[in-house]
Amino acid sequence: MLDIRLIRTNPDLIKENIKKKFQDEKLELVDQIIAMDTQLRLITAEADTLRSQRNKASKEIGMLMSQGKKEQAEKTKADVTDINNKLAELKELEDKLPLQIQELLMVIPNLIADSVPIGRDESENVEIQRFGEAIVPDFAIPYHTDIMEKFNGIELESARNTSGSGFYYLKGDIARLHSAVLAYARDFMIDRGFTYYIPPFMIRSSVVSGVMSFNDMENMMYKIEGEDLYLIGTSEHSMIGKFINTFIDNNELPQALTSYSPCFRKEVGAHGIEERGVYRIHQFEKQEMVVICEPEQSEQWFETMYMHSVDFFRSLDIPVRLLECCSGDLADLKMKSIDIEAWSPRQQKYFEVGSCSNLGDAQARRLGIRVKGEDGNYFAHTLNNTVVAPPRMLIAFLENNLREDGSIHIPTPLRMYMGGKNLLK
Repeated sequence: MLDIRLIRTNPDLIKENIKKKFQDEKLELVDQIIAMDTQLRLITAEADTLRSQRNKASKEIGMLMSQGKKEQAEKTKADVTDINNKLAELKELEDKLPLQIQELLMVIPNLIADSVPIGRDESENVEIQRFGEAIVPDFAIPYHTDIMEKFNGIELESARNTSGSGFYYLKGDIARLHSAVLAYARDFMIDRGFTYYIPPFMIRSSVVSGVMSFNDMENMMYKIEGEDLYLIGTSEHSMIGKFINTFIDNNELPQALTSYSPCFRKEVGAHGIEERGVYRIHQFEKQEMVVICEPEQSEQWFETMYMHSVDFFRSLDIPVRLLECCSGDLADLKMKSIDIEAWSPRQQKYFEVGSCSNLGDAQARRLGIRVKGEDGNYFAHTLNNTVVAPPRMLIAFLENNLREDGSIHIPTPLRMYMGGKNLLK
């Protein structure tokens, strides 16, 4: 959410940013906000003047009565009544207009960073760098669920019977591998100085509207019927929400946090054949990283965070590349975002396994997360990034560590979580 003062003083900047995001239908909202803001300020000024007149008249009534000027006092009382009636009308507008302005402000996209490439959709995202050699073996790589089934490690039909499509049972060595990856991700981030959390898995609507846009909420979140609670789509939601309506001393920043949680998503829309199996599902687990920092630190933290992801995947022998999201592919609250993509030797292309985002002060402004500075209070910057989200990451792991004889190589960092095994047969 943008500062109303910025829209008031530089509407052309806001409109240009909307055009860069190819959301021209929102251009008129800027003018509506300015018009309502102007009306609100005029109403507030008028109300202040009327309250001053009422106070003066109220004092005059007492003075006139003490002087025996009853007729004059009655006339002044009538004037006060008229003022009160007018103030009641203005009060209704004073209460209503800020809510209407706030509703529109929530729809205006955040200002994107100057370095963000301009493009309409994900097809125009820009590759930044590759890490590791993208190898295509000289033997066929089966589809990921076929690999899992050879290890008797997945049951899809049972899950469809209990829960519907988009769910799964993992078992045996595959389930253990899934848990091993998460445990390693937890310790990997702790070793890099992040504080480990297990957050609430449900949050109130006031937090939901603070951490994401309305459209994202409708397409992602599961609502708990009869309660003001939603299942989280990622632990970032709980972790950022933890700071709602708080003042953080600047000497307590930055706060680098890593959190584990299950994640629940509607995943609205039709998906292609490469997204069957366990690629796009309604329930999965995830290790996340979240940073709350000073505004001038967020750019450096952004780079640090996505490189943590690169280092994590490379430690497991998985080649990755970084894609910078173009303007049209950025969610409205984000000022900059980079997707981390893993190599799929079966498809012979990269696919998304995580995303690192700098949201500037957008979430902090919505949630009231302020920093106590020496020269006054200001809004913090928030960032988030996926450390690992199996089972999607598990797809990349299985494909890149599969041997020709059908066995799976276990990289050194995972062996302590797999009972010392260096190979699954």
